Amino acid sequence: MAKIKNIFIVCGEPSGDLLAGNLAGAIKSLNPEVKISGVGGAYLAKAGAEIFYNIKELSVMGFFDVLKKLPKFFKLKKAILNKIGADKSDCLILVDFSGFNLRLARAVNKRIPVIYYVSPQVWASREGRVNCLKKFISIIIVLFKFEEEFYKKHNIQTYYAGHPLIDLTVPSTNGDDFLKNSGIDSSRKIVALLPGSRKQEIKLILPLMLKAAQIINQAIPQTQFIIAKAANLDMQIYQNICKGSGLDLKIVEGKTYDCLNAAQASMVCSGTATLEAAIIQKPFVIAYKTNPFNYLLYRPQVKIPYIGMVNIVSGKVVVPEFIQFDARPETIAASMIELLQNPLSAGRMSQDLKTVKESLGQPGAAQRAAQLILNFLQNKK
Repeated sequence: MAKIKNIFIVCGEPSGDLLAGNLAGAIKSLNPEVKISGVGGAYLAKAGAEIFYNIKELSVMGFFDVLKKLPKFFKLKKAILNKIGADKSDCLILVDFSGFNLRLARAVNKRIPVIYYVSPQVWASREGRVNCLKKFISIIIVLFKFEEEFYKKHNIQTYYAGHPLIDLTVPSTNGDDFLKNSGIDSSRKIVALLPGSRKQEIKLILPLMLKAAQIINQAIPQTQFIIAKAANLDMQIYQNICKGSGLDLKIVEGKTYDCLNAAQASMVCSGTATLEAAIIQKPFVIAYKTNPFNYLLYRPQVKIPYIGMVNIVSGKVVVPEFIQFDARPETIAASMIELLQNPLSAGRMSQDLKTVKESLGQPGAAQRAAQLILNFLQNKK
């Protein structure tokens, strides 16, 4: 039987890199001889993949940011096509990053199998993209059960593997050690701030969270605040924004799960972090802002009532969402103060978050996805 020799993976953001690295590691554990290369970052590299292009310069937020980087994306697409041709890649695995990856799939045009892992959220907006998936994607491996049902209605070969964050979202140390090492007093209230992983997000969302934090600190004096710093961004960005806040504030790098676990409640930027917070099962609120033009451009395309995956999966508001024009320091702070001071409210949310966690599937999602991919490719050969 023919061997699977080369796999090329493409992701474009830190959250995608985390899942791509997890998947690559699972593939290598099942087939150590396969060579994996691709577009990614530290997690993909750590899994033993050869990094063809680093994702540091790829993160975009909004219409104008995409326009500015279009020449870079066109150049990268051409380079990837040349690379997978030269390497005679057995398949292309796309991880999230739909704006670029769907165009890449179209260009490949099924000359080799194209597998989508962490699929585009076409069930939320721009459902017309289903036609592109149907035409240019060989199989889709999804993280949520409802996605499998959605794609099967459209007659797309789809497999549900469960969510890999179940395995990945684990604090690195026990709570006491983390607090001691970070200089945090366990006898005082602790609030975590997760303002995102993109520079543009930090600049828009962190100031909002800090203003809410100041109001919280007025209501609950001596509250401590931890900012979960994204490893891919410079510390100076955070320090410049936090200057003069007057808060008891710690900026902690690379320990997002420890920050969530240590806090009584958190303010979380919409995105992957909302699921990570749900898995930790500590109360939180969702806050998100983008450029007003981008919001007015994209919001009408969204056909579902929620933005946070926690609420989308639940089909109801489990976690309060403060989005764009509703993202005001006063309202965010009021919701946080309720969670910090009312054990019943916090307890109800934690119980709902437990239900969300249980809905994400059993441990071992990446291994299941890797086995599905290798079986599919072996059958193709």
